[in-house]
This record gives sequence, C-alpha cells and structure tokens, in this order.
Amino acid sequence: MIKHWLEAARLRTLPLALSGCLVGASLANLENVFSIHIFIFCVLTALFLQVLSNFANDYGDTQNGADSKHRVGPSRAVQSGAISAQNMRKGIMLMAILSLFTGTYLLWLSKVFSHYSGFILLALGLVCIAAAIKYTAGKNPYGYKAMGDLAVFVFFGWVAVCGSYYLYAKGVSLNCFLIASSIGLWSTGVLNLNNMRDIESDKLANKNTIAIMLGFAKSKIYHSVLVLLGVLFAAIFVMLNFNQIYAIVLFAPLGLFIFHFIKVLRAKSNEIDPFLKPLALSTFVFSLSIFVVSFIN
Repeated sequence: MIKHWLEAARLRTLPLALSGCLVGASLANLENVFSIHIFIFCVLTALFLQVLSNFANDYGDTQNGADSKHRVGPSRAVQSGAISAQNMRKGIMLMAILSLFTGTYLLWLSKVFSHYSGFILLALGLVCIAAAIKYTAGKNPYGYKAMGDLAVFVFFGWVAVCGSYYLYAKGVSLNCFLIASSIGLWSTGVLNLNNMRDIESDKLANKNTIAIMLGFAKSKIYHSVLVLLGVLFAAIFVMLNFNQIYAIVLFAPLGLFIFHFIKVLRAKSNEIDPFLKPLALSTFVFSLSIFVVSFIN
C-alpha cells in the first residue's frame, strides 16, 4: 500500500516543486535576509502542495477519462485500482490540510500578519490549494481547457519564487520576476512535454491542451521557445547578480537546457516521455546551483 501511495505522489516531480523555493531563498541570501526556518517551511509547503496536486491529478484524470488504457505514460493509482477513489479523496484532503497548516505557520513565522500583506498571502495560499485540486479534479477542471500552461507558469514561477522571496524580504523586485519567469517557463515546458506525450489519449477524453491545439510539430517549436526564453532570462539574471567567476560556473548548468532543446527537436511522438524527468532535474540543478553559489558569491 505504501508503495502505491509513493507512486501516486510522483516523487520525480518533487525536485521541480522545490526549484522555486531554492531560487527565492537564493535571492534572499544575496540580500542578507535569508532565514533557515522560513526556508524549511517553504520547502515543506511546496512539497505538500505538489503531492496534493499529484493526488488530485490522479483522481481527476481517472474520473474525467484522461487516464485510461489509451494513455502512453505510467499507469495511475486510481485508474489501475491500486488506490480506490474514496481513499484518494482522503489523501487529497490530508495534503490540503497539511499545506494549509504549514503555509499558515510559514506566514506567522515570517511576521507578515502585522500588516495587510499577510492576509493577502493567506488568500493566495488558499488559491494555490484550490488550483492544485481544480487542475483536473471536480467539475469543469481548468486543465481541460488549455489553461494548465498559464497556471504552471504563474504558480511554479512567479508565485513560488516571488512569493517565497517576499517572506524573507517583505518586498519583490523586477530582478525577482526575471528569474521567476525562467523557473515558470521551464516548469511549463515539463507540462508541455507531458501533454505532447498524451495528445492522442487526451483527445479521446476531450481534454483540450496547448499541445492538442498546436499539434505535435508546432508543440515542439512552442517547447523550444519556453526552454530558450527561460535560458535567456536566467543568463541575464546571472550576469546581473553574480561576479564573473561564479557567473561562469552558473552558465554550465544552463547548457543542460540547450542539450535538452536539441534532443526534443529531433524526437518523434513516441519518444517524448523520457525527456520529462531530465528537464525537471535540469531546472532543479540550476536552482540548487544558484542557491549554493549565493552563499559564496
């Protein structure tokens, strides 16, 4: 049973969920406002939200027909019968409660409740929980209306990076949105690969995605724009914030994205799934590199 829950949690997606926390903490460290306690609860909240999203996606795609025998990717827990729909709903509820608890404690720890921004951030946290659930679960999930890409860009990029940075610095900057856009673009790229892989099964389930709207060939061009624009923003950020020696070090992991971009352009429709994990890990490696270098820059 534990094995099935771990599979439903999709552990390979967790590094991507942590990328925003790492970059937000890096920005805080560059400005000498980093706090290990805030960082720990940022990480916990991000992990709970990602698992919540994965559980809701497993449940919702099965209920709405996207996860079926026609699906190309790994089998899902509810669809395969490994976890019942009733138990998955309980899992979703548990993750939502844990996300709300750690997120609220994080806001208290950051002392933002002393002014109105704390309540705005609490409302944003509730929106994050609702967005994680409503992506594919419930009636009229927005992930079935080609809105998933925008949601991933906003929540994995701007909200994750700028939101976590705000908890340290009590403010945001254009610098923050610059690197947050890179994380959001690469995260959207991971979703796009997932949708490219599932074009045929999603069509059968009436799940509309950007990949279906564009078709496989144009989706590869769209994917290239996501990845390369992310590299451009990241390169500008590195040059603006790190001295020459460490900037050179940070350009190395950006090469992973160039390699990925070339490989995807050459891939056929049945060769997409293996590229999901490398792109997610490349995003995590770059984020971790920035985090480490921010302490020695």
